[in-house]
Amino acid sequence: MNAVLQRCVSPVDSARLGRLAVASLHVELALAPKPGLVTPFDSGSHDDMDAATFMRSLFALRHYFRDIVHAGADGAPFAVLRRHGIAAEAAMLRATGSINTHRGAIFSLGLLVAAAARCRRSGRPASGEQVCRAVQHWSAELMAAPLDPNSPGQRARALHGVAGVREQAAAGYPLLRTLALPTLRGALAAGLSREAALCHTLMTLIARVDDLNLLHRGGADGLHWARSEAAAFIADGGAFAAGWRPRLQQLGDAFVARRLSPGGSADLLACSWFLLQQEAV
Repeated sequence: MNAVLQRCVSPVDSARLGRLAVASLHVELALAPKPGLVTPFDSGSHDDMDAATFMRSLFALRHYFRDIVHAGADGAPFAVLRRHGIAAEAAMLRATGSINTHRGAIFSLGLLVAAAARCRRSGRPASGEQVCRAVQHWSAELMAAPLDPNSPGQRARALHGVAGVREQAAAGYPLLRTLALPTLRGALAAGLSREAALCHTLMTLIARVDDLNLLHRGGADGLHWARSEAAAFIADGGAFAAGWRPRLQQLGDAFVARRLSPGGSADLLACSWFLLQQEAV
């Protein structure tokens, strides 16, 4: 097999996929209002980070997403992807002064970027749903990889007995395939602006996800409250309803008062945007 067939993701596609991953994280950062989360206008429920912190992290991660594209296109095993992820986390912490801005995204978005590149070995783009399922190629290795028991997310996961993002990845990200992507596609197809569609999708995710960030910050009661409030927002029409923006801003104030931040849902939102946009690359 010649070199062209061995590397079916062209240099142009590789660069575009990597840039699209970073751009998707920037889209999530720029989105407002977002209850409890960092935006360009405020720090939400966070005292140790702001939009500038996130921008430093994104700049540090640009090489990671380029490298993970090449690894996926080359059919690399999970051990190689994991090494890239560990190096990316170290780069993030150096750039942010040891503040965790994107650990979840390094894992999930990194896997999805690698899977998108792997799908393109056939020379054809893949749907977002196909890319999610393609992550299952690494399921066995992924589930066998060691976890950091001292991370806040893993402590919350163990304490409350809920599945984490690793289980989502091993199952081919069913929350993305069956919830986030259909919600985002439907909102855009119905004529909502990008901002409104993303906010609607974020609240749909918060209403359904066992968000480890919420569990870490607010325990089971905090998670239940956040999910209930998000579900009520969606039941009342979400971003399709008149006056949705001020209602979401008020809800954001309540999240901040409780020091709650749905960071896991925000990571999935960035992944959803990447999955949708990569279909055209």
